[in-house]
Amino acid sequence: MSALSSQVHVLRCQLAIGHWRRAAIVTLGVVAALTALTADALATQARPAPTKEATASREAGELLMAIVSIKSQQVTFYDAEGWILRAPVSTGTEGRETPAGVFAIVERKPDHHSNMYDDAWMPHLQRITWNGIALHGGPLPGYAASHGCVRMPFGFAEKLFDKTRIGMRVIISPNDAAPVEFSHPALFVPKAEAIAAASARAEPLAREAAEATKAADEAKKAAARVARETASLTASLRKLKLLKTRADAELASAEKGLAAAKTDEAKARGEERKQKAASKAAEVATQLDTATAEAKSKLDADAAAKDAAKAAETKKAATAKAANETKLALEPVSIFISRATQKLYVRRNTHKRWPDGGEVFDSSIEVPVTIRNPDRPIGTHVFTAMARKEAGLRWSVVTIDNGDEPKNALDRITIPKDVLDRIAPTALPRSSIIVSDERLSSETNYRTEFVAVLSNQPQGGFITRRPSTDVNFAGDDFRSDPGFSFFQGNWGVQTGNTPRRGDYYRMRRGWW
Repeated sequence: MSALSSQVHVLRCQLAIGHWRRAAIVTLGVVAALTALTADALATQARPAPTKEATASREAGELLMAIVSIKSQQVTFYDAEGWILRAPVSTGTEGRETPAGVFAIVERKPDHHSNMYDDAWMPHLQRITWNGIALHGGPLPGYAASHGCVRMPFGFAEKLFDKTRIGMRVIISPNDAAPVEFSHPALFVPKAEAIAAASARAEPLAREAAEATKAADEAKKAAARVARETASLTASLRKLKLLKTRADAELASAEKGLAAAKTDEAKARGEERKQKAASKAAEVATQLDTATAEAKSKLDADAAAKDAAKAAETKKAATAKAANETKLALEPVSIFISRATQKLYVRRNTHKRWPDGGEVFDSSIEVPVTIRNPDRPIGTHVFTAMARKEAGLRWSVVTIDNGDEPKNALDRITIPKDVLDRIAPTALPRSSIIVSDERLSSETNYRTEFVAVLSNQPQGGFITRRPSTDVNFAGDDFRSDPGFSFFQGNWGVQTGNTPRRGDYYRMRRGWW
């Protein structure tokens, strides 16, 4: 190739390379722009459309439940007639996800500062788990951004605060969910005459229980007084018996000495000693006989006082139980049916108070339940008695985890008749039945309604939180527990013990 041809070839190659470079630069720029647009589009799709605060145009009734949608990043509050308040929220970010499941408000604090997150302000806090998940006012960037809590607009949280109550149901759903009107033969149908009878019995039984308590206290004091008197008399008897033993021993010794005497003088001294010992023994024996006779009446009185105190305590326990059962019969009842444990649990609010105003829940019923095809998922459904109606109660259902349809789920369950007989006749609005594949969460304890967490959903904001080591929770696994083992130890709610102030302050240590 000539020198001129070589130069032309090189020039052509340079032009081609320059053209490729310009084309490549343009192409890369287009790709980058498309990638950015795609990322923005995906981000927009991942984030829900903004929710605006809203209030229904009618007068609000008592709030029965709140439903948080993680998908839509919104919370909706419902009364008996439907939704009444709605607002955007910010739930837990990746790795700190807000757990999906069934909860209830366990504590309310108008001005709370976190002791876990740099004293972060969490105004109008409404706690739904003891390890720190709560609804509260906070900044809302428009997407999930919290450490596991449900942030609501500051003004909305303030407006809402006085409308809720301890024990109000809070449902956190991975998707959009809402209560749907529902009916089924398994749902409780109260009887007006049973409610009237329970109402009529409540006051007299409460009065009888109060009188029995007073009588038991007085009998206990009387028994203690007689026991003190008897104790003094018993001590005197012991002293006299000891003196008699010594006097008898002295008499025996004198008689032995007299028998051994050889001289008249020794016999005289022995006889004198014997007479004195005999006189002393006779005197002590008389005193002991008199004291024993007197003691018999005192000991009989002591035994009678103890028997009376025991009988009064038995009556106190029986009347208190009857009064408590009648009182609880007039409270809304919650039932949790777990496919995992094949058990049915019952819970009612006792209205016993802790120092912070929190309440204690009775959970005296825990029985096996029959579920047809127990290996097949049943879902998680919350059935709630929304209000009274002529035929009994108007029910709704919220489904947050698919398995069976709500009707099929109830069809598969056989609730023991004795449980139905105890509960159904006096069932009231706000009563509920929760059916779930899940076990009860370890967050369920004597101070909460039922707590169940969906194990098939991320729950980083739930698991990563450290509960107080002083709280006697149901188990070591935050997500599940095979039963109500938290009633062992110091709490004793099932035995009727009132929680102690020391227990409360021990429990508070380690809260966030």
